[in-house]
Amino acid sequence: MGEQIIPVALGPRSYDIVLHPGLLSTVGDRLHAITTSPKIAVVTDRHVANHYLHKTLRSLRKAGYDATEIILPPGERTKTLGTIAKVLDALARHKFERQSLLLALGGGVIGDVTGFAAAIYQRGIPFVQVPTTLVAQVDSSVGGKTGVDHRLGKNLIGAFYQPRAVLIDPLTLRTLPAREWIAGLAEVIKYGIIADEGFFAFLEQEISRLLKLEKEPVLQVIKRSCEIKAEVVAADERESNRRRVLNYGHTIGHALEALSGYRGLIHGEAVGIGLVQEADLACHMGLCGRDVVERIRTLVRRAGLSDHVSPASFSRLWSAMQHDKKVVRGQVVGVWPVKIGEVVIRPIEEQVCAEWFRRMHGRGNRVLSGHRPGSLSGERVSRKGTSQ
Repeated sequence: MGEQIIPVALGPRSYDIVLHPGLLSTVGDRLHAITTSPKIAVVTDRHVANHYLHKTLRSLRKAGYDATEIILPPGERTKTLGTIAKVLDALARHKFERQSLLLALGGGVIGDVTGFAAAIYQRGIPFVQVPTTLVAQVDSSVGGKTGVDHRLGKNLIGAFYQPRAVLIDPLTLRTLPAREWIAGLAEVIKYGIIADEGFFAFLEQEISRLLKLEKEPVLQVIKRSCEIKAEVVAADERESNRRRVLNYGHTIGHALEALSGYRGLIHGEAVGIGLVQEADLACHMGLCGRDVVERIRTLVRRAGLSDHVSPASFSRLWSAMQHDKKVVRGQVVGVWPVKIGEVVIRPIEEQVCAEWFRRMHGRGNRVLSGHRPGSLSGERVSRKGTSQ
């Protein structure tokens, strides 16, 4: 598979996702079509900087850019307004202008922080996503969602602000810790459930090769995931309708992240749990059969993800779900599978969720709410397609 270009069609805000092994060494030359400004700030974290900052800076400077580096701490706890202030301070200190460019080199946290800083510095400057994790390459780098967390909920502060390009070098996945790679597979599995039964079947068939990071299935997974995400975003840029299908697994997943203080579970692990738990809740509501739940559960487990976590009370879980940005007029709006490849969007009542809680877990008002594998502690939306 050679270089792949996946367009994100958003009128004047359209851009391309470029997928090519080894792309990082040519990133400087690729930016000539995007910006004429000599000033570029590379925003990254310490872990990614150790592997890829030098190569990126070398490419930028070889292409004639005046490159500045902004290195942040790794992890979800970096997604704060305090971090945004530090990025803005650096941009002001280096006299960045409206045509100057930000380059997000890293995972979802770096992309979200960089995009939000770009959205608000001088009322908006251009930025480019160069995602280095699986979650970022298949999901968070595409679509223009930027922002930071609040202590009461994930991504409560932010803006829709599209990048000028998404440049994906799948070779960066080689240095990804195994835990991060496995966590990223949750977002990949999500795409099969919400939009493409053929893709889900491809994942069932190729999961062993994916866990070994074999080149061809990895490239297929990134390409197909980006195609689905690009189509959904193009149809509904600001999440007023169809784009909400991308939240499948995230209603419970985000709640679990918030309950852990963004310390225990990483994002993909929480989403993996959400994929299974929300399918089970959909089955409880009569929206899908038990076979759908078990097919999802089996693939999640085969990917090395957990489908349950340590105990937490229902009241705490429900409260965390109510702080989610997807709440509409006080109602928790979820995405529920009808079958593999088709979901519905509809609100859920507290009483229904509580009944599922008691029935599913048999613990009164307690529910299994999340640990890493091996640790001690309504409208219908469908898409036909294949994995090709």
